Amino acid sequence: MPRKPKTTTEAQTALPSIPKELIDQFVKGPMTAEAVHAASAAFKKALIERALGAELGHHLGYPAGAVRPEDATNQRNGKSGKTVLTDDGPLR
Repeated sequence: MPRKPKTTTEAQTALPSIPKELIDQFVKGPMTAEAVHAASAAFKKALIERALGAELGHHLGYPAGAVRPEDATNQRNGKSGKTVLTDDGPLR
């Protein structure tokens, strides 16, 4: 039975290219599987934190660190740890 040709999904084609300089910051030489996993988890955590911060800024109508607009009824009220469940396990 012949194999079906692999097709790329929309998610795979929509991924931006990662600059070489960013990869150079993560990879200083040969890496073990554990080091690759730790680096990808750190990158995923930073990406999720940035996305959630941007989502909150969009929802509230002003960025973090800015003064709350007078007409805004909702505001940031501190920061607490959150756990996000991912395919690779929980991230805190």
